[in-house]
Amino acid sequence: MPDLANRIPFRYHRHCPDHPRCAGRSPFGRSGRRLDNRVKTRRIATGGGAPLTHNPFAALDGLDLPPGREPSRPAEIPPPSGNRGRVDVIRQKAHRGGKTVTVVTGFVGIGLPEKQELARRMRKTGGVGGTVKDGNIEVQGDQRKQVVRILREAGFRPVLAGG
Repeated sequence: MPDLANRIPFRYHRHCPDHPRCAGRSPFGRSGRRLDNRVKTRRIATGGGAPLTHNPFAALDGLDLPPGREPSRPAEIPPPSGNRGRVDVIRQKAHRGGKTVTVVTGFVGIGLPEKQELARRMRKTGGVGGTVKDGNIEVQGDQRKQVVRILREAGFRPVLAGG
């Protein structure tokens, strides 16, 4: 029977010390990994196994425990009183690294907690970031439509100003 090691192209051949063309060669390939002892990966079983039967809270059912507290609710903003004034909704890009920001200015007679609550609703509606800075609400991105809707619901008269 002919020697099969001589018929296999040498670049695909596994190095072995007793082969005539492998004598003196390193058993490591170009990658530095040993060619003849490859590491076999360990697979994780996904068969499901035994069902979970232990419930750590089962012992609490028989105890006489007092009822839990009612969840606390954040302080609600008083309902809007008709017309709460004009506010400007501006889209800005200048001095912001090319990023678009929607700025709401011109609030008169409302405090910081109410501005923060409005900013939180604007951020949540648009799924973006934002803050209250220098008495203005800044929301990331061009969110003018959502901001105008939220301000109208709060009783303000929003006016689109600027680019």
